[in-house]
Amino acid sequence: MTSRAVGLVTRGTTAQRRLGRVDRWLVETHPGLVRRPQLLAVDLGFGSVPVTTTALCARLRTVNPSATVVGLEIDQQRVAAAGRWASEHLRFEHGGFELAGHRPHLVRAFNVLRQYAETDVARSWALMSAQLADGGLVIEGTCDEAGRLGSWVSLDHAGPRSLTLALDVRREPSAVAARLPKALIHRNVPGEPVHHLLRELDQHWHRSAALAVFSPRQRMVATVRALTEAGWPVVDGPARWRRGELTLPWRAVCPAEVTGGSARSR
Repeated sequence: MTSRAVGLVTRGTTAQRRLGRVDRWLVETHPGLVRRPQLLAVDLGFGSVPVTTTALCARLRTVNPSATVVGLEIDQQRVAAAGRWASEHLRFEHGGFELAGHRPHLVRAFNVLRQYAETDVARSWALMSAQLADGGLVIEGTCDEAGRLGSWVSLDHAGPRSLTLALDVRREPSAVAARLPKALIHRNVPGEPVHHLLRELDQHWHRSAALAVFSPRQRMVATVRALTEAGWPVVDGPARWRRGELTLPWRAVCPAEVTGGSARSR
């Protein structure tokens, strides 16, 4: 176990309800995980004011009254200031990617690695994944200030499993490019699978323009359906697509140098 907190102090800015979208997705798509008895969840990098950590705790305890959330921060002053929000089921501690020795079922690390170098990603993923309880999950990603656009990678002990895009149904899908996870944000260039994915999404979105007269959601469903028909291995269905959310296996977007070429794997 790592004996010291691993990480750097980040800006710490956040906003109320900023992470509501990823939290809803988590509860709705991983019901077995979030309902585990005595669930332990870690919110890594809660920032200067832990409003998104308290929101995560409230959401989890709505579906699982036995859940406990631990907010971790590398900044000791932020940990001390967060004490006013602590309760029996919500704690704040000093810690980083080593997870302060906890073995949680769930880790949410949002808008943290965005402020690191791309070369830091693999080690940070490995540190968090190694500390998971059996069957646990890390959700690592980025979103905009309002929480309308975002994306995240789901990881387990074996490494990255999937990429989820959370789009604004009223905008071109590629608007999410600025909110890709750190592992992919610099890979949105020709020859990389994630660039190919966003380009195809935009193409199908423009071809589905006539459906916007019915609703932006119908247009988005048609966009993602066309993407799947083109061979992309989208793993969820229309119920999520109409919200602008789609998930693909990590192998479909893994950087080209890792897969040994730019062709996507299906």
